[in-house]
Amino acid sequence: MKLLIGNRNYSTWSLRPWLVLAHFEIPFEDEVLQLSGEGWRETLAARSPTGKVPVLIDGDLVIPETIAIIEYLADLYSDKTIWPAGLRQRAVARAASAEMHSAFLSLRNHAPMNLRASHPGKVNIDTISKDLHRLETLLGGLLTQSGGPFLFGEFTAADAMFAPVATRIRTYGLPVSDLLNAYVEAIYSLPAFQEWLALALREPWVVDDDEIDVMQGRVKPGTLV
Repeated sequence: MKLLIGNRNYSTWSLRPWLVLAHFEIPFEDEVLQLSGEGWRETLAARSPTGKVPVLIDGDLVIPETIAIIEYLADLYSDKTIWPAGLRQRAVARAASAEMHSAFLSLRNHAPMNLRASHPGKVNIDTISKDLHRLETLLGGLLTQSGGPFLFGEFTAADAMFAPVATRIRTYGLPVSDLLNAYVEAIYSLPAFQEWLALALREPWVVDDDEIDVMQGRVKPGTLV
């Protein structure tokens, strides 16, 4: 299998299935498709049915969406606990993952993943306060119930879905509870994440749209100054 991914420093959606593949020791190779530079959109369009990453290629099967990739892996490797073992826990894990997929837009927009950066104090907390409150309720509840260190005790696909949130908490020094800070440490201590991080830190490329200093200096189209 091959996983097409974006720049490791920035690509949250690429990180998620990559962690599942790496942590559960599923044989695969990856290929980085840059998210900036001359002709990058055309390259993506030529390689991905949606013009986006990630894309999993398994023989003649092409899967271009993160949760679909994870579900395919869970079906293909049913002996691995990619989702929690219990029926009720799997339902809760999938619900949390689906919420991550569709929600937390303020956090995503104002605090993009940037593994090389350290930007404490550069995000207006008022703009993301509702998302932070929901994270405390959702993740805090799951961690309290499971006893940690991960959302369902052992690492599962749900943790892969929330791993980029952990990076945002660290990069921007976001004010969260000790329970969530411990969860951030658990994600960062995961060997698969450490492997991704090491590769991300060596990347030379910069994507201006995901650099907060550049973002804050721009005026959105139609905005009066």
